[in-house]
Amino acid sequence: MNIEQLSKRLNAVYQYIPNQAVLADIGSDHAYLPCYAVQTGRAVRAIAGEVAEGPFRSALNQVTEADLLNKIDVRKGDGLEVISTGEVNCITIAGMGGALISRILEEGKDKLTKDTRLILQPNVGGNQVRKWLDKNGWTIVTEQILEEDDHIYEIICADFLQEKKQPLSEVELLMGPFLIKEKNQAFIHKWQGEKEQLERVLQSLELANPTDGTNEKKNKIRNELKLIEEGLRQ
Repeated sequence: MNIEQLSKRLNAVYQYIPNQAVLADIGSDHAYLPCYAVQTGRAVRAIAGEVAEGPFRSALNQVTEADLLNKIDVRKGDGLEVISTGEVNCITIAGMGGALISRILEEGKDKLTKDTRLILQPNVGGNQVRKWLDKNGWTIVTEQILEEDDHIYEIICADFLQEKKQPLSEVELLMGPFLIKEKNQAFIHKWQGEKEQLERVLQSLELANPTDGTNEKKNKIRNELKLIEEGLRQ
């Protein structure tokens, strides 16, 4: 992959960046996304944020090679501490677990304004991201699920909308309100696989000698299976 051609996953994230965006890409790695967004004119300026020295250097080298240092600022820091309040109007966080994305948003929520668009691509734990958005007044405006190199990725795009909204249901939090409606091949593949795996775990718990917490585990799995079946059926 290079800055002239994004991977399928990053290209899907790119599609939701608004025109004339001032973009912050958190956990930018090689800064492919901000470089591409600036080169295509989708973003007027960008910040590439990295917490670790190695990826920070990679991002800086990439931006330098692309001759974009006048438009892309590579900054080292944890999560949203690399930006100031109101400095950007679009934040992308891609390629991390849902728990980490939620932590980054929670710890940096004073940096988010009502004009900020959030484009989030959790590798796992999309439900945790949706819970955070729902709890903090953000509205999911669209989602996408896709398969690339034997991995399934979810992209969640959210805006801060003023109108009062219904909280997401349990099944929507787990599987995604837009993804449930669309039910594409990647969605069915992901959730059939999750269902089969949970059924195997439940079966082994049924056969094992009960220990403290076994019943609680079984009930949790049964509830998740019920939600998955409901989502696949809808």
